Amino acid sequence: MGDEQPKNVNLDAPRWDQSTYWGRAKHFFTTTNPLNVLCSDSELDRAKEIVNKYRRTGDASGLTLNQLWDAKSIYDSAFHPDTGEKMWLIGRMSAQVPMNMVITGCMLTFYKTTKEVVFWQWFNQSFNAIVNYTNRSGGSDISNKQLLTSYALATGGALGTALGLNRLTKAMPPLIGRCVPFVAVAAANCVNIPMMRRQEIQNGVPVTDENGNKLGESKIAAKRGITQVVLSRIGMASPGMLLPPLLMNYLEQKGTLARFPFIAAPLQVGLCGLFLTFATPMCCALFPQRSSIAVSSLEPELQERISKLPSPPSVVYYNKGL
Repeated sequence: MGDEQPKNVNLDAPRWDQSTYWGRAKHFFTTTNPLNVLCSDSELDRAKEIVNKYRRTGDASGLTLNQLWDAKSIYDSAFHPDTGEKMWLIGRMSAQVPMNMVITGCMLTFYKTTKEVVFWQWFNQSFNAIVNYTNRSGGSDISNKQLLTSYALATGGALGTALGLNRLTKAMPPLIGRCVPFVAVAAANCVNIPMMRRQEIQNGVPVTDENGNKLGESKIAAKRGITQVVLSRIGMASPGMLLPPLLMNYLEQKGTLARFPFIAAPLQVGLCGLFLTFATPMCCALFPQRSSIAVSSLEPELQERISKLPSPPSVVYYNKGL
């Protein structure tokens, strides 16, 4: 299996059935593969050439089915699904695990002083802003003013949450204080993602029929997609930000951290990397990338426009973003 010659392969659809959770999970395990970060520009361009050539001509001479799909997974990991543009390195989904394991591990380690909280929450929100901008739904432009406003609000929200909760939890058990970074990250996601994609909320995202024909823009679909992304991001952060604190609290009670204080940061970074390797693709898979919405749930004016088509669909599709 996989060694045969490619025949009638639809590269515009994922290799695995996206109507099932595990099909989506397999897709994102390949898309978020951290090893794809190591691909050179020439390797990425070669993968793009293979994919585009096969789309145009159906010619995959000299390639097996697995090799064609390997090229597609490399292409998906670095190029935007709507625009086809090469994305910034740290904004790619393949960079999520290595970047987040370092940032999350450090947030969990350095959370006690104001300086530590300010630096790492700022660093995390700066990274998130780049990811959100890079993976916004195709065709959505955002001005520098909107970008800076969104970034400032999200960073301010994360800092305010973290610093405020740190003060409130000083008299509480240490484990409660160790969970403050997660609450701050969750709160920031609820601000950062909608603000960075405000254009989609204001103007809508393209909706298409099952064949990819554009039917209009929908604000309702945009809001639904953004909500799904927020839930996925919070779920993605949960294991790595809630389970390591339990272990570190146990080691602190046993006196291990007092004897070996230098293990705190590398241990938490390593644990975060382990959890994120699985949580990132599995939470990206919670909702289909090409999401669907009933026409009856769209804006009345869009429903009316679609109803006038020769064969009006009952369901339309949109890219929810990542």
